[in-house]
Amino acid sequence: MTVEPDTTTNTEEPVPAEKPARTTKAVVIAWARRLLVVLVLAGAIYSLVSQWDEVSATLLSLPWQSVVLSTLMVVIGVFIGPVVWKIVLSDLGAPVRYIDSAKFYLVGQLGKYIPGAVWAVLLSMELAKEAGVNRARSFTAGLVATGLGVVASLIAGLAALPVILQGGEESKQLLWLFALLVVGLAFLHPKLLTWSVNLVLKTLRKAPIERRFTGVEVLKALGAAVAIYLCYGVHLWLLVNSLGSARFDTLVLCAGAMAISMTAGLLAFFLPSGLGARELVITAAVATVLPAGQAIALALVSRLMFTVADLGSAGLAALLSYAQRRRGIAPVPAED
Repeated sequence: MTVEPDTTTNTEEPVPAEKPARTTKAVVIAWARRLLVVLVLAGAIYSLVSQWDEVSATLLSLPWQSVVLSTLMVVIGVFIGPVVWKIVLSDLGAPVRYIDSAKFYLVGQLGKYIPGAVWAVLLSMELAKEAGVNRARSFTAGLVATGLGVVASLIAGLAALPVILQGGEESKQLLWLFALLVVGLAFLHPKLLTWSVNLVLKTLRKAPIERRFTGVEVLKALGAAVAIYLCYGVHLWLLVNSLGSARFDTLVLCAGAMAISMTAGLLAFFLPSGLGARELVITAAVATVLPAGQAIALALVSRLMFTVADLGSAGLAALLSYAQRRRGIAPVPAED
């Protein structure tokens, strides 16, 4: 007797593996992240709306060409920011695409509109995690990028030093910032930079970085950071120029003033986006070439342009990231 082969086929589809249940901690973190984004957007929008009445009259009196070009220079400077992060992360052994660094840098920067520097750091770290960078490396990159930004701003800020020396007591109180330049330049040496970063990580009970920073990459990141402040200086000069001060030395002054103002705003971390500290420096510098009233108005107009640029660039970065995900271009898996 022959045994016929079993020709029946198993038509049952494989049962998909059940997704692991989300822990309470994961749910809380997810909702906290959403709440943080909402708070960040609300803070940025409030900053924009609250200044409108004070700025609108001066803004309407400015030539539209100057307004467009000035805003464009802010946008260019903002979009150079992710380049600094990309270079630093690559030097840390965590290369990312520009679009990914733009997402977690530009969107994360909206956290500065909430008082307390920690919000921008936390938001950037969470977004960097989605882009395949673990929190330790993103924290380290943020620390180094911030330090590079301060050094770059002080290098550009040297242009405003004569105005600070000739100004009143409030202006001269900023002179101590340049002491940071001497220290900062020394710590840009790869050995000292690696040692100082590892010291901070050790203090925070984090693992040290696996590789030493390289001099070429540090200089490239510093150059990109200086370019940011030069763009911001041109932005302010275009506004000043539109009101009748078109001298070349005014351009140098504006570059230095914007650089110092950004550092002053960064140090005033308890204020949303350094509100007030930045305007004080800009007003003091611009008031040397324009009437005080116009200087105050331009400082507020500059703040408005930065807020618009921050919101617009963050939205564009998030939109491009979403479009790439829809096309199946996913970031590398996140590290543990």
